[in-house]
Amino acid sequence: MRTGESGFEPGNVVVVTGASSGIGRAVARAFASCGARLVVTARSADALAEVVRECTAAHVRAEAVAVPADVTDAAATARVAEAALDRYGRIDVWVNAAGVGVLGRLDRVPPDDVRRLWEVNVLGVFHGMRAALPPMRRRGRGVVVTVSSLLGGAVEAPYQGPYAASKAALITLDEVLRQELALSGDHGIAVCTVLPTGVDTPFFQHAANRTGRRVRSLPAVATPERVAAAVVRAAVRPRRRVVVGPGARLLPAAHALAPGLVRRVIRRRTENTYFGGPGTAPETIGILHEPSGDTAAVSGGRHARLRTAGRRAAALVVGAGAVAGVLRVRSRRPSPLPS
Repeated sequence: MRTGESGFEPGNVVVVTGASSGIGRAVARAFASCGARLVVTARSADALAEVVRECTAAHVRAEAVAVPADVTDAAATARVAEAALDRYGRIDVWVNAAGVGVLGRLDRVPPDDVRRLWEVNVLGVFHGMRAALPPMRRRGRGVVVTVSSLLGGAVEAPYQGPYAASKAALITLDEVLRQELALSGDHGIAVCTVLPTGVDTPFFQHAANRTGRRVRSLPAVATPERVAAAVVRAAVRPRRRVVVGPGARLLPAAHALAPGLVRRVIRRRTENTYFGGPGTAPETIGILHEPSGDTAAVSGGRHARLRTAGRRAAALVVGAGAVAGVLRVRSRRPSPLPS
């Protein structure tokens, strides 16, 4: 992908799936602020209209067009690519950000919920790849970015089995695509897998909840804007995998060193901290089969910015305390005798 002084070349064409809400919406905004020409897609036409307004107001050179589509429909996804080609003549970046969630025990989640989740999270990415690759191959360059997750990519947690498994499948799908592009000689096309930690999006409001338990406050989370910035960087300087968010590097390392301990901690915290007791919430189907509509938003209201500021302040205090301690120790050392 061509780069300018800012890293991103204004005028490059970017397609973003799942752009009505959460990470996808933040990604569309981030590219727009760099002057991209965008095609945004999701099921919610009204929410996409708002996204287009946000994008065109973000930069004097930004353009955006909405193409409502369900990524589970291969023909509809192909029409998104056709719209980008008809309007802009090419596709430089395709971002697979559409995704849904299901919470519940594996033996109690309805099979139809799991089937729909996999159609969106995995087949949706597959359809996106198939739509993006032909025009990229004709030009000899392009970047495919897939938003996966550390949940499934590095660790697992109870009650999120179908979701974690779908995100793990995306890592394999991307890796296979890289190998096939190398074999076919398409060295100008890059594939990047982005693996965030927990992100402050409406995910848990939108997920189907089959646990009958209220989802409580989750651990330290990243802002959607932080993940979006990582996606833009990946498009400018593609890397095989990019981890982003609090503990994104520490958690996989800890799991590799002490997998049993990490699994126990995650299991206990999920059970005792992140979910309420039985019967504290009704079972819901979320947005599995319906667009997000009026509930579409970038943030999930978990105050990730405040948490980030708190973590940085705590780190600053700890660092300052460590420096002060070293200085005190040094000040107590006896001065050397004169020679």
